[in-house]
Order: sequence, then structure tokens, then C-alpha cells
Amino acid sequence: MKVVIAEKPDQAMKLAGPFTHRKKQGYLEIAPNRLFPQGALVTWAIGHICELVPPESYNPAWKRWTLQSLPLIPDSFRHQVTRSKAKQFAVIKQLLRRPDVREIIHAGDAGREGELIVRTIIEQCGVKKPMKRLWISSLTEKAVVAGFESLLDETQTQNLYREAYSRSCADWLIGMNASRVYTILLKNKGINDVFSAGRVQTPTLALVVKREKEIAAFKPEPFWEVLATFQMDGKKYEGVWQKDGQSRINEAEMAERIAAFCRGKSARVQEVKQERKEYLPPYLFNLSALQATANKLYKFSPQKTLEVAQKLYVKGYLSYPRSDSSFVTSEEARTFPDILAKLAKQPAFSGYFPTSKTSIAGNARYVNQKKVTDHYAIIPTEQVPTVAKLSDEERKIYDLVARRLIAAHCESALFDYTTVLTLVEGRAEFVSKGKVQVRAGWRTVLFDQEQDGDDEVLPPLAEGEEGSVQKVKVKESKTQPPKRYTEGQLITLMKTAGKHLDNQELEKVLMKTEGLGTEATRAGIITMLKQRKYIEVKRNQVFATQKGILLIELIGDKILASAEMTARWEQRLAEIGQGQASAQAFMEQVKKLSHKIVQDAVEQSKEWSLENYDVQAMPKQTSRFRLGKKVAACRVCGGDLVDKGDFYGCSNYQKTKCGVTISKLIMGKKITETNAKKLMEQGKSNKIKGFKRGQASFDAYLVWDDQEKKVKVEQDS
Repeated sequence: MKVVIAEKPDQAMKLAGPFTHRKKQGYLEIAPNRLFPQGALVTWAIGHICELVPPESYNPAWKRWTLQSLPLIPDSFRHQVTRSKAKQFAVIKQLLRRPDVREIIHAGDAGREGELIVRTIIEQCGVKKPMKRLWISSLTEKAVVAGFESLLDETQTQNLYREAYSRSCADWLIGMNASRVYTILLKNKGINDVFSAGRVQTPTLALVVKREKEIAAFKPEPFWEVLATFQMDGKKYEGVWQKDGQSRINEAEMAERIAAFCRGKSARVQEVKQERKEYLPPYLFNLSALQATANKLYKFSPQKTLEVAQKLYVKGYLSYPRSDSSFVTSEEARTFPDILAKLAKQPAFSGYFPTSKTSIAGNARYVNQKKVTDHYAIIPTEQVPTVAKLSDEERKIYDLVARRLIAAHCESALFDYTTVLTLVEGRAEFVSKGKVQVRAGWRTVLFDQEQDGDDEVLPPLAEGEEGSVQKVKVKESKTQPPKRYTEGQLITLMKTAGKHLDNQELEKVLMKTEGLGTEATRAGIITMLKQRKYIEVKRNQVFATQKGILLIELIGDKILASAEMTARWEQRLAEIGQGQASAQAFMEQVKKLSHKIVQDAVEQSKEWSLENYDVQAMPKQTSRFRLGKKVAACRVCGGDLVDKGDFYGCSNYQKTKCGVTISKLIMGKKITETNAKKLMEQGKSNKIKGFKRGQASFDAYLVWDDQEKKVKVEQDS
């Protein structure tokens, strides 16, 4: 008998799906079959069932936040079972200890976190039995069966576990010590709030604060441009005056003099340059690119995109979403013709078929085994849904991914770019730019707005043509401040944070290791910065709060806020994952870094001045690393639904990415703890009076949609 441990309940159902099975309390029993001659038991974690113990478990004196106790450095790290998940842990432990169970199949997500979650559970159960590793990037029946047919030896992924474990412990050390020291020191200065800090969240916040300060310091400067309209043998076009490639003029008087000189004068086409440019179809999606695109087109937060993509993955429609690769292997490429044939039958995509290429199996732009890490690019699976029946959010994300795959099978797009230089009276030079689309290619499937500029279509012109200035005007403008980042741009900035390093070697490291955080964690980091009141998102723009600005200014140029630390950190962690570096040596360095962070903060605090900050107006974090008041048990994962200020949210978000939330204000009505609790326990609230829809008022219930895992408002039928 074998026990299969999945990461989540819905994944366990997919793993048991291809086989005859029946449901038991906390697990599924698969009947004997070709792959499991004696049958199998499929159970599941609920994300991180086990967590690192709090400081006071190592030393009771560490419960109090004091400078004297810092840095907190345990001799060795320990885990404990999360109280709300103890029941499921007991089920797993009982199954693993059954005498007829001879082998364990580790079926957590195929990546670092999956390794950590399941191996930690097994270790906490105190069971040492032979183990195999299921490693798949899709939950279709075909992929599941193929995965069970080609299980890996557990030693093949053991280094990934060591990497994840080291990352987890190191983040605990940095987070606990940095957060405590800054919170204590600021309390001594009169600010009684929690200031959490961490290896990834603090450098990310520093990028947002840097932009905020650039905007605040920006002083707009006026400039002027001279625009002319030319007539050349009945052909009309516009140009802008330039000198040495610059069109901006710093003085209004100079611009007016140039305009006056040109009015009614003769003009001659001095030069016509034409250049044809080819634009290849974009790469397939990795998670960061998908999040950035969905944010740009639909204003989806990165977390929303990840949640929707995860739903599609669990349903078997998309491959594993937490992928950092934009490439596939030749094995996946061979499945594309079949997937495309199924997409062609969908009304949403049928107009794009047949594509100009039937296969991209030999195209290194998409197929590159060496650039596929834990997972390949996010692609549709062979299990193509009826797109029209998907929810609106699911349809939008699926549509983006499907179109990328279709576009990869299309021709390149071709544009002819024209640059015309026109001389007025042989002296004043004007430039005109235009473009013509020669071949749409993949753009018919996937219109790329970023490559669509404001260039006009110019008439056919030849060098030496003569005419006159029909009209000339002076245009006044002002320089614009840098724009605030959108959430999608912030994801991209985290991924390419190497651009902000001075050290070229470290820049290469960050580009190689994908910058700040990982594909799986970046959305969570942004959400964490919101929850901790360091940033606000308004109209899809990211603002740094006064609290966030204060923390980064106090840290200054120290290593805690630097992408440099993350670069060195990620380099060493990657080497641990590849078996090329010692986890023990790495942890010794992190302990030294913890000492330095505490020491730096204490020294800096002697020079801190908070005169420019309105302490009373700062948004407050509710508690010190403790969740807010528990309202109910989470209906989805069994964790705690807690009061998070503006909403009720699942306490397991950071550990399992459980995204259950209930806004405290829905359609103009305040949602009480009583109704939130009843909604979680019974799936339906009491009747609530006074919901607003436009000018109309109505009574309704809040109803929990178990399939979509969200709240809906339902009136009496």
C-alpha cells in the first residue's frame, strides 16, 4: 500500500481522478489498479500545516520585545502543527504509520515550496519510509497518469527542500530581528506601532519609496516646440523643428523667432529614410508576465491573477501557474498541434485559424530545455474548456494564455518606418516620422499596444521635392514627473531589480535569479505591503504611505533595504538547490547578518529625527506578528478568518495563499462580525437590509459560492 500526499484537497481529487476511488474522512482510497496493484491512499495538506515555532518556544524570555534579547538566534529551528489544521495532520500521521503502508509518494507542488510543505509534515510525523516524488506541471488525467508512471527518486529533489528550508529559516531570522529592532527603537521615539521588515518586502518597499520621493522632488520645467505643416505638390504632412536631434526649446522667445522665420517660406525634402522592422511574436507567459499583462488590460492585482490562474490549473485547463520560465521542452511542444486543434473549435479563437505555422517544435524562441527550470511556461493543456462557460475572470486569464500560444504559431509582424528631414529656406530643419503596417502577422491575435506609437502615415515623398510651409505654430508643454508604478509594473520591477544595482556582477546575478522574490512570492509580498500599511493602491497606482516612507528613510542605505543583499542571498540559495553550496554555511552567514542589522539600527537611531512626520496620522498595523481578532473558521481551508481592518481575511494567506476575504463594506452596507461568521459557518448570512444599487435600496443575503470561493449578494427569489 502507498500513501500519496498532495498539497491541497482539490489537487488530491485530481490525483485520484483517473482511478476508481471512494472518499473517506480526510483522504481518498484508490482501488487496486495497474499503477497501484495494492491500491493507494491519497491524502492532503492544507498548504503549510506545519509552521516554524514562535520565539518564545525557544526561550520564554523572547516573548517580550526588548533590545537586550536581540538578535534572536535559535540553536536549531523547530516546527509545530498549526492548531487549526491539527485534525488533518492527525489523519496524515495515522495513514503514514499504518503497518501496511510501505511507501510514500510526495505529490506536493513541483517546486521549492511543495518540497518544504510535504517533507516537513512527514518529518513531524516521525515516519521514515521509502519515498518517491511525483513531479508534474499539469493536473489533467493524462498528465497525472504519466506522472505516476515515471516517479522520481526522492533524492532527485532533496536539494530543493534544503533550499526552501534554508530560505524559510533565514527569512525568520531576518524578519523577526529586523521587525523587532525597528519597532522597539521607534517606540522609544514615541511611535507605538509595529514596523515589520524583511529580506524581500523591505527592498521592494524601497523601490516604491524611491519613486515617491522622485515625484515629490520633481519640479516641472516649461519647454516649447515649433510645429510646421508642409505642402509638397498637393501632399500634406507635419514636422517638428529640431537641432542636433533635440526638438525642445527652453525659451518662448526663441521658439517664436523660429516660427516667424518659417512662416510662408519655401521648403525642400532634404532626406527620406525608410527602414523595415520585423517584430517576432511575444514569448509564452511566465507568471510575472501574465500578472503584468492582466494588470495592464484588466487592472487585476497580481494576487488576483495568481488566484484565477491557480483555479484554472486545478480544473486542469492551464499548466502550473507559479512558473518562472517562458520556454517549453520539445515534449510539450509536440502537444501544441492537438491543443490548437481544440482551440480552433472555440468561437473565441476560431477566426485565427489556420495559423501560418503548424508546429514550433524546432523554434528555440519557445522550445529550450536548458531554460526550463522547475516548470515550463504557462500554457493551455489538452483539456480545453468551453471558454464561454468560464467565469468572467477565468475567461480573461485563459484567453490571454491561449492567445499567446496561438500567436506563437503566427508570422512575424512587419512595419515600414519612414523618417523625413525637411529644410525651410535651407536652414531650419524639421523631422517627420511615420509608419505603415506591411504585415499584421501575430498582431491579429494579440495586439501589442506598446509597439503602437503616435507616428502618422506619411505620404510618399522623394528627396529633392519642393514646396512650402503652409502653417506653423508654437506648442508650449511642461516636463512631466515620473509616473507611479502600477501593480503590474511593480511585479516587473521586482523581477528586474538588478537594474538598480551599481555592481555589474550582482546585476547579472539578479537577472539570472529573477530579482526580488520568486514567481510564487511576489504577489504575496505586494499584498503584505498593503496589509502592513506601507503602500496603498489607488486607481491601480502604487503610493507609498507616510509609514512606508519613514521606515525606508530610517533604514537609509543599509543592507536591509538593498537589492544587493537579495542578489547575494538568491545566488547562494540557488546554489544550495543545485547541490553546489552548503546550507549550514549559508545559515552561519545569515546569523552574522542578523547581528549586523540589529547593530546598524541601534547606531542609526541615535541620529533619527521624526519632526517631519505626523505620527498620529500614520496608518496602524493591528498587532505584533499576531493576527487580529478571530471572527470564524475559514470555510475553504479551516484556518482563522480574522479582522484585518478594512476586511475579514484568512490568516493562512501568507502560508498557503488562501485568498478568502470578505469586505467590511459591500454595496453601501457594513458587514458585521456576526454575518461574516454565519457566512463562513453556514454559507449564508442573515438577511441584511439596505444594500444600495445606484439610487435603489434592497434587502438581501450574503451567500458563499463554494465553487468560485467568493461572496455573492442574493436577493429573495
